[in-house]
Amino acid sequence: MAIPKILLFYVFTPLADPDAVRLWQRDLCESLGLKGRIILSADGMNGTIGGDLKAVKKYVRKTREYASFKNIDFKWSEGTGDDFPKLSVKVRDEIVSFGAPGELKVDANGVVGGGTHLSPDELHELVASRDVTFFDGRNAFEAEIGRFEGAVVPDVANTREFVAELDSGKYDHLKDQPIVTYCTGGIRCEVLSSLMLNRGFSEVYQLDGGIVRYGERFGDAGLWQGSLYVFDQRMAVNFTPDAAVLGHCVACGNPTSRMRNCTEPSCRDQFVVCEACDAVACERHAVEPAA
Repeated sequence: MAIPKILLFYVFTPLADPDAVRLWQRDLCESLGLKGRIILSADGMNGTIGGDLKAVKKYVRKTREYASFKNIDFKWSEGTGDDFPKLSVKVRDEIVSFGAPGELKVDANGVVGGGTHLSPDELHELVASRDVTFFDGRNAFEAEIGRFEGAVVPDVANTREFVAELDSGKYDHLKDQPIVTYCTGGIRCEVLSSLMLNRGFSEVYQLDGGIVRYGERFGDAGLWQGSLYVFDQRMAVNFTPDAAVLGHCVACGNPTSRMRNCTEPSCRDQFVVCEACDAVACERHAVEPAA
């Protein structure tokens, strides 16, 4: 019987020929029947893919045979068997689109000049000894259903807005305070922490392995609250059945952690909506942009 699994992974490392790696990765995934999304650049690889357990294990083994990828940290989660509609493997200027490709520095050990990595346990030690500010490195809508307690959630709709957000001055009062950045699997904080340090934030940390690793370690018994938005057709996952419900339906306002993509052709929004309000929410979002 097929056992569906999902992998979330990234690695920052110089790639001399990203397009050659793209062809190899595409052929490898196709041969194994895997679907998902992989992005490559001169700075490394970022991906989330899914498929049958045996195929996913073979993908991990084959990918780690490439010297630059031997230390990739693969994060595993349960799949449904229908988590991705297709396979996409592309080369771009950035493996995370912050719109600052010339600012990021990468060597064989990863990002140069990024934040100090903290394991989930080290994070707890820091919080127990000092007053820290959690800084969400995700898009604002992701934080609607889950976030660290008391976190600063920047008003950004996509990662390309972070540079302008940091340059706006609204977070300058945090520049001399300890800041812990966090994101889904850790990759966005690799870049964000570097951008913050470049802009004068003096003490910046990043949660190693992101929310995924933290949830594996502490579930809902730690500092994380709510559900985790994910980039596949599951939309959101909980670490335990005891997850708090932080979100509110965009239409009726009732508590819910249910995320979805708008189905109206004129609407590309993602939003929190309860099952009862699906149609109403889609109609509302389709009309609002033209209002």
